[in-house]
Amino acid sequence: MNYSYPIQPDWSTEEIIMVVNFLDKVERVYQEGVNCQELMDSYQQYKQIVQSKMEEKQIDKEFEKITGYSTYQAVKLARTLRQEGKQRSKVQIRKGS
Repeated sequence: MNYSYPIQPDWSTEEIIMVVNFLDKVERVYQEGVNCQELMDSYQQYKQIVQSKMEEKQIDKEFEKITGYSTYQAVKLARTLRQEGKQRSKVQIRKGS
């Protein structure tokens, strides 16, 4: 789907690409699933750009309003899988279940 992602005007092109890459992976978590390690690697790049918790929460809120998908829930599930030693698993969230 085509969404207008929450992007900050002061981000460089490279930063925008990293943020959009992460948000795309979050979308895929809800649509088809994403490899846990792949999602967490993308999240680490995202956190290099979006460093403050406040900004991260703000982007998550905007992204969820636009798409219905939560970056927080996707990362939370991936962290849980990693803690269980399942980092090679697929992270997938089924809406409405």
